[in-house]
Amino acid sequence: MPPQLTIHHLRVSQSERIVWLCEELGISYTLKCYDRSPLLAPPELASLTPMHTAPVMSLASSTTEKPLNITESGAIAEYILSVYGGDNSGLALAPTHPDFPHYLFWFHFANGTLTPALGRKMFMRLADPTLERPVHAWMEAAVTKALVAMDDRLAHTKAWLAGTDFTAADVMNVFGVTTMRTYSPVDLAPYPNILDWLKRVADREAYRLAMEKGDPDMDWKKGMSPEGPDVHEAWKEVERQSGVVEVPKDKS
Repeated sequence: MPPQLTIHHLRVSQSERIVWLCEELGISYTLKCYDRSPLLAPPELASLTPMHTAPVMSLASSTTEKPLNITESGAIAEYILSVYGGDNSGLALAPTHPDFPHYLFWFHFANGTLTPALGRKMFMRLADPTLERPVHAWMEAAVTKALVAMDDRLAHTKAWLAGTDFTAADVMNVFGVTTMRTYSPVDLAPYPNILDWLKRVADREAYRLAMEKGDPDMDWKKGMSPEGPDVHEAWKEVERQSGVVEVPKDKS
């Protein structure tokens, strides 16, 4: 029997992916939610692991004295898929599946390429608030490269990232083009295939339920729009204190 599963979810963060994955699989789990304090994880969540990050997966069984806490969203997702997913969930493709190479690539694309590119752009704004150094163009180019790759892939499949079937690769990547834009704004208007993909995601009952459970105060539908969500208030204050200037909109 698998250990009892508890997901510790930091609101407005990448841990929404783990809540969504659990809902897609229909597994039994306990959800504990935490608000940012004011921007990072509060002490009661940060203290669960040496990394002080979210999400955190707690595993408890009758044979252990205390729960085993694990962080890193990619590791948590793989554990849940392996232990709780079952052979027929379809969310993790087997090596024998013809789309397995695509599934594996896009599953790791989220944490390996997309989110890091957005994160580097986000923090570079703090390092150089004037936005005048050439490095900003490099950061923007990396984000554009990632989004173009996604858009091209979805134009090819006309469905999901791995192929014709929805998989955990989609679960891992949606955050980067929705909630992550709360901290690193990006206009998705040039990427129609990503926007169509997000419409398909919005139709998934498990996604809607996960967002309602984990982030009931967040307008996740706005996060799927071309312009994206509002900037998180705590992050807006960090930018203000750093002297970040507003980027003028192109009126051409």
